[in-house]
Amino acid sequence: MNLLSRLFASVVACALLSLSFPLAAQEKVVWSEQEKPIVEQLRGLRKLDDDVRARTTRGLALQIRNLAVVPNKLRLAEALANLSTEGDFGRETLQAVTTTLASALREQPPAPEKGEPNSMYVELASLVRYEHMQATSDSPQFAAAMTKLASDDAKRQDADFTLTDLAGKSWHLNELHDHVVLVNFWATWCPPCRKEMPDLDALYKQFKDQGLVILAISDEDAAKVSPFIAEKKISYPILLDPGRKVNEQFVVEGIPKSFVFDRNGKLVAQSIDMRTRSQFLGMLAQAGLK
Repeated sequence: MNLLSRLFASVVACALLSLSFPLAAQEKVVWSEQEKPIVEQLRGLRKLDDDVRARTTRGLALQIRNLAVVPNKLRLAEALANLSTEGDFGRETLQAVTTTLASALREQPPAPEKGEPNSMYVELASLVRYEHMQATSDSPQFAAAMTKLASDDAKRQDADFTLTDLAGKSWHLNELHDHVVLVNFWATWCPPCRKEMPDLDALYKQFKDQGLVILAISDEDAAKVSPFIAEKKISYPILLDPGRKVNEQFVVEGIPKSFVFDRNGKLVAQSIDMRTRSQFLGMLAQAGLK
């Protein structure tokens, strides 16, 4: 999934504000009367408490699955999938969303994108590979998406970088062996990024004396990042990647993303979206921090 595809998926999930959004030049979605209530619920998901959001998400998954086979059904299924990984709403919820996306893809398989598997197949493959959901597909695009994710993970394992933090300190990833390193990609404009930052900061304070290093990487300018970090009182290092070279090494096509390396430099855990404190603890446990 390229950056444009991921941004498009984010638009589907988060910018349903006017019940239409650009798909390509001069093209807009027109929602049916049956679809508009689903769109309205998608728009409001982030405003709900987690338990209500989980219940609402399961209901939306069933509503979308029961829609007639029309073009917007697949768009809605992907939008729900994008929103459903922003935290921990339970495996039952995420499985319902995965089943709905897989079903919509079988009913209306999209074309590949410039020789690459369609982003919707990559979304389904990500749910299977990283969230350990159950889904089947006979599509060669799904198989290609699974292969792509494995290749991406190999690139992340081999990634190395040297970046400077807001205080002027230089950090070199491969010099941090004997530490547990959590590399987090984020931005000031990203609501899920902002939501997980307090948990990351609390975990940094809890485990830094045990060797935890958190390196949070933004592709924005210091002029935008510095006041934001000062206001939020974040204590872990904030690194700048304005040329996106490190983002490209880690194949980051949507944020937030987090990667945990153990004390031997092995990539042992990663997230495809926002994580809760409990989820981050599970990731750190795979690197030996408990």
